[in-house]
Amino acid sequence: MSDENRLVASVRSEFGKGAARRARRDGQVPAVVYGHGTDPQHLNLPAREFAAILRAHGTNVVINLDIDGKEQLALTKSVVVHPIRRHIEHADLLIVQKGEKVAVEVPIVVAGTAAPGALVTEEVTTIKLEVEALHIPESVEVSVEGAVVGTQILAGAVALPKGATLADDAELLLVNVVAAQAAEPAAGEETAAEAEA
Repeated sequence: MSDENRLVASVRSEFGKGAARRARRDGQVPAVVYGHGTDPQHLNLPAREFAAILRAHGTNVVINLDIDGKEQLALTKSVVVHPIRRHIEHADLLIVQKGEKVAVEVPIVVAGTAAPGALVTEEVTTIKLEVEALHIPESVEVSVEGAVVGTQILAGAVALPKGATLADDAELLLVNVVAAQAAEPAAGEETAAEAEA
């Protein structure tokens, strides 16, 4: 495990909004780590280092927590960010073990250029995968190179990273290639189209 994803966490003894506010004021992020039949553990994480890991690796990152000298691997499950101040208010972490598979939502990246006159629409922005906890891909690429109008790319047709299996419905529509809208129709054409409807 790389040291860059290592955080020294302290166990929280105080709870409630006041304690959380104090922790944030002291540069800490209140967090809960749970899973594998253990009792939830309330922690404080160093805010700046935690934010740097999330910036570098996205939210599907496994962190090596040092809790009172004991190492624990944990996957970020949810991160609550303040809507205005943009600081991390709280995080939920899931205990994972080396070799264990986890279900995660991975961002979809659309690559390539569709055929002329075609417009690419992303129906969803993430795809759910089951993957080994220490080998979570940062994204899944979907190529639309040369795709013509009418092309639909389903989750089951996407090449997944090695070791990953699809945890979404294979029929889930990821990308739809439609005809690009022409310029606004003239007023007479519009009423003719409406009359037809």
